[in-house]
Amino acid sequence: MRSHFAVISLLWLCSRKDSTTLDRPMTQIDNIIKLDQFLKWIGVAPTGGQAKLMILDGNVLVNGEIETRRGRKLVTGDRVTVGNETFTVDLDNP
Repeated sequence: MRSHFAVISLLWLCSRKDSTTLDRPMTQIDNIIKLDQFLKWIGVAPTGGQAKLMILDGNVLVNGEIETRRGRKLVTGDRVTVGNETFTVDLDNP
């Protein structure tokens, strides 16, 4: 069983725009990202603390519904809305 750190590190590597493709297929555990991490990844929140406040204040929608859990696990195809911008999660094509 992998540690959470390893999964987060792998997601970070996959999310880097200049990274090369991994030499192994991604497993299902690799295809998730937490909501607060996603907000930082797309640049909507500059810090984890800012992401947490945005979520707890009810300013974030996931698939059209207000989400107040910063640990909400997102998968490819989920839609995250902040303000008037909607982002589609795509972890299959980093």
